[in-house]
Amino acid sequence: MTIDVETATRPPRAVRLRADATRNRERIVAAAREAVVELGPDVPLDEVARRAGVGNATLYRHFTDRAELIREVTCSVMAQTAQRAEDALAEEPDAFAALRRFVFEAAEERIGAICPLLSDVFDRLDPAVVAQVERLERSITAIMDRAQRSGQLRTDIAVGDLMVAVTQLSRPLPGTGCLGFERFVQRHLQLFLDGLRAPAQSVLTGTAATLEDLQTKRC
Repeated sequence: MTIDVETATRPPRAVRLRADATRNRERIVAAAREAVVELGPDVPLDEVARRAGVGNATLYRHFTDRAELIREVTCSVMAQTAQRAEDALAEEPDAFAALRRFVFEAAEERIGAICPLLSDVFDRLDPAVVAQVERLERSITAIMDRAQRSGQLRTDIAVGDLMVAVTQLSRPLPGTGCLGFERFVQRHLQLFLDGLRAPAQSVLTGTAATLEDLQTKRC
């Protein structure tokens, strides 16, 4: 009996199809994330499909409508941002260095697209969104608590304060097509971080903000 080695070692067709589908879904979510950051949550789905390099039919096989796609983008960005905070906390021996690393990496994850989506697009009781918000808040709280206990981070701020600033400072100016915008993000985030260091150089008005505040109030 002759065995076709190539056929015997080739992954089953169903496995290949599932892998292709997974890659397509990941490309769609990544393309949608960049498109939402650049053009807002009303970006045409045709544009998302074009950026992902897939057909419209493929996009709709994965996501039945815009709301489902935007929900997936939001949960994905929150999950990746939370993971960044957890990794920084675990890997950086200096508390403020961990916070600094997280702030810059959160900007890289395009967290600037999240705040308006949380306040305007979703049902705040959506279990998937709630789970990601809670994980994100826990991970950022942990990294901030450590920096505050070490005496390096001012104590009159909370997670919401940090995320509002990171969101606003990392969001491209609408309609500008600003070349080299990332250079400004890096500069302004560093200025912001300098302002977070303890001892505080000023007294803040109002009260510290939580992520729940960001969900119930427009950013």
